[in-house]
Amino acid sequence: MPIQFDVDPTVTQLASDTAAFVREVVIPAERECGGSVHDAPEALRETLQKAARDAGVFAPHVPTRWGGHGLDLRGQAVVFEAAGYSLLGPLALNCAAPDEGNMHLLEKVATEEQKQTYLRPLAAGTSRSCFAMTEPAPGAGADPRSLRTTATRVPGGWRIDGRKWFITGAQGAGFAIVMARTSGSPGDPGGATMFLVDAGTPGMSIVRTIETLDESLFAGHSEIVFDGCVVGEEQVLGAVDRGFEGAQVRLGPARTTHCMRWLGAARRAQDLALERAGGRMAFGSPLGDLGMVQQMLADSEIDIEASRALILRTAWELDTGSAAASQLTSVSKTFVAEAVNRVVDRAVQICGALGISADDAPLARLFREVRPFRIYDGPSETHRFAIARRAVRPYRRPRPGPADG
Repeated sequence: MPIQFDVDPTVTQLASDTAAFVREVVIPAERECGGSVHDAPEALRETLQKAARDAGVFAPHVPTRWGGHGLDLRGQAVVFEAAGYSLLGPLALNCAAPDEGNMHLLEKVATEEQKQTYLRPLAAGTSRSCFAMTEPAPGAGADPRSLRTTATRVPGGWRIDGRKWFITGAQGAGFAIVMARTSGSPGDPGGATMFLVDAGTPGMSIVRTIETLDESLFAGHSEIVFDGCVVGEEQVLGAVDRGFEGAQVRLGPARTTHCMRWLGAARRAQDLALERAGGRMAFGSPLGDLGMVQQMLADSEIDIEASRALILRTAWELDTGSAAASQLTSVSKTFVAEAVNRVVDRAVQICGALGISADDAPLARLFREVRPFRIYDGPSETHRFAIARRAVRPYRRPRPGPADG
């Protein structure tokens, strides 16, 4: 089947409208708060999202049934990049992590009753959510099989016990999607189940907000303790003991949409570097006439174009249900995360003192924000392990048995 990268003209127009909205509305709001929204008031989110609705760019990824534009992943790639040009653009369009990934998961896995209760308000922006899987060592991290949080059957439902951390957006969220072990032991490949846990459920408590290098993800990252937290049978999301499989419905596309948004940040950094290179005089000529600066600018253009092409290819594989999608989501996440870091780093270098200024340009903030991307949603090392393992699989020879010598 030929790979189709073309998008409908209506999507191109939506991306153009999004870019204008980000320039005119979101970037001024970002400047006002310095891009830091870990402890920002809900009023900021609500104001930005109302403005996005008024501009006709709200919820590009949400199915039309729930009030969105219903874009496939190829369409999202174009619009999310435009939104990601500002650190607050995805928040304004209601397509930021973790809510965007949770909407996709609920649409694919939830029962109709669960969709009405959880997906509808999430898609409308009247509620927020979090995805609680990561645990402190030795619990689940890059290796989800290390999952230690447990859920045990009790009359009428399940009792959840465990500790989660780096749970983005938990503070003030209306509900959490919690991964807990319902069978087996840490290290086993299966035995996990997802649960929908409402905020305020007895036994679930946020014990601290974790200070981190990045500050642009709304409500920050929290540590949560589950101690005798009881939920009903109707709070199971998907099938019991099939939680890891259900999570893959979310994680593959979510890694790709992360790439889309952060590519917008890289494009912004490169634009700032180009503006500096074209206007700053040094050694008798514009910076952009100097060979070493030209090389950095060219390498960043290459990284951006290669990232965009890889994202579109991955989006197409996911849209068409290709068996190659899992491999390409890992390839994209690894390449784009590192490419985005390279682009922003070069932009800081080209801009010199201006690049590291916290007030005069956004590059210092972008530099801090993009670095964790190489860790979140699987560190590059884990993805490389998975990429190599899949690549070599068809070439493996059966291991000789005892009789084969």
